[in-house]
Amino acid sequence: LSSGQIEVDVPERFQGKIVQMIASVEGLDVNVDVRAKVVVNERTGTIVMGEHVRLASMAIAHGSLTIKIKSRFNVSQPEAPGLIGSAAGTTVVTPSVDTEAEEEKNRVIQVDGSVTLGDLVKALNSVGVTPRDLVAVLTAAKAAGALQADLELI
Repeated sequence: LSSGQIEVDVPERFQGKIVQMIASVEGLDVNVDVRAKVVVNERTGTIVMGEHVRLASMAIAHGSLTIKIKSRFNVSQPEAPGLIGSAAGTTVVTPSVDTEAEEEKNRVIQVDGSVTLGDLVKALNSVGVTPRDLVAVLTAAKAAGALQADLELI
């Protein structure tokens, strides 16, 4: 109905036990979808963000800065002796990200959509990018719709 109201059907097992059903519903843990937010102090270059702020695919060219970020996903399927199928183990996808940043002649770099903002910032910091340049890249990424978070500059 709205963010403050819900509509619930009364299951057969709770017919005549509305109070117990309401108590059961009130005791549920609900994961709230909170919009990602990135806060940047322009003067110091300090960035505060959530762990998994995502970037959509984009290309970056800023001055003489080159940014290369490669993401890949490895799949691990453990095998247990004598067991077949899902009983053998749980399949796990493990992301692996290689980041590299350097200053050289200006060119456009494509950033894959599976890269986090943390990966990008780590690559930029590794070559000593100034806070001003970092803010410029983040602001442009937000304006282009590639930064999937609110950006607050302080």
